[in-house]
Amino acid sequence: MLYVGTSGYSYKDWVGRYYPEGLPQSEWLTFYTRDFKTTEINYTYYRLPTAATLGAMAAKVPDDFLFTIKASKELTHERDPEVVPEAAARFVEALQPLIEQEKFGCILAQFPSSFHNTPENRDYLRRLRDPQIFGDVPVVVEFRNTEWAEEEVYDLLRETNLGFCAVDQPRFKTLMPPVAVVTSPIAYVRFHGRNYQNWWQHEEAYERYNYQYSREELEEWVPKMTEMASQAPLMFAFANNHYQGQSVQTARQIEALMAGHVPVAGEPAAG
Repeated sequence: MLYVGTSGYSYKDWVGRYYPEGLPQSEWLTFYTRDFKTTEINYTYYRLPTAATLGAMAAKVPDDFLFTIKASKELTHERDPEVVPEAAARFVEALQPLIEQEKFGCILAQFPSSFHNTPENRDYLRRLRDPQIFGDVPVVVEFRNTEWAEEEVYDLLRETNLGFCAVDQPRFKTLMPPVAVVTSPIAYVRFHGRNYQNWWQHEEAYERYNYQYSREELEEWVPKMTEMASQAPLMFAFANNHYQGQSVQTARQIEALMAGHVPVAGEPAAG
């Protein structure tokens, strides 16, 4: 089953472009669920979530809706060995309302471009499976450095039951290429946009993701995603080009392109 959605849903610049003028922010998520069956929660990178907050979000979505949750910076970017166990415990505890209501997809652990393919960092990936960190909670790893695009890395992820996040982004030689690999029961793709001009040079973070995909660019992923879906019972595809709601259109395009190739969550049942 393919779940398609956007990376985040709570953006003020979506008002008037996606959310109706005057719609209270507290109703944005409910409105969003009319179109999509999943969303990727990204605020959790900046601050550890709480069970109360995620539980309140779960109460606003249908039973067949799934959340994926980005790991906090303490766990992916800072990686202080004295902080990680406590931060991970708090993070996993906060997920319990989603897990109990069967609305949890996985954790997305996005590592920075400075996270190089070294023995120390490979060991850190293995430690994600420690009971004191994520244990057996589903986790998908996103790399931002092309050094990780190796078969040995994919084998490591398979051995540790960590998912691999495929990415579409500018084709800079230092960034991960658009490889479509599945290393766990969860397949995952993120569409960041191809804004070459503002990827490295920008004043505001959103400028990096100011990009509108063409149909032809997204069609490149249809055979890749079809193959990925054949290897995993659950698959997510998220549009992260969120500036002014462009990701909504991208997610809708992906759903339309993939319909007929794999079952898409929210599609009417065949027959």
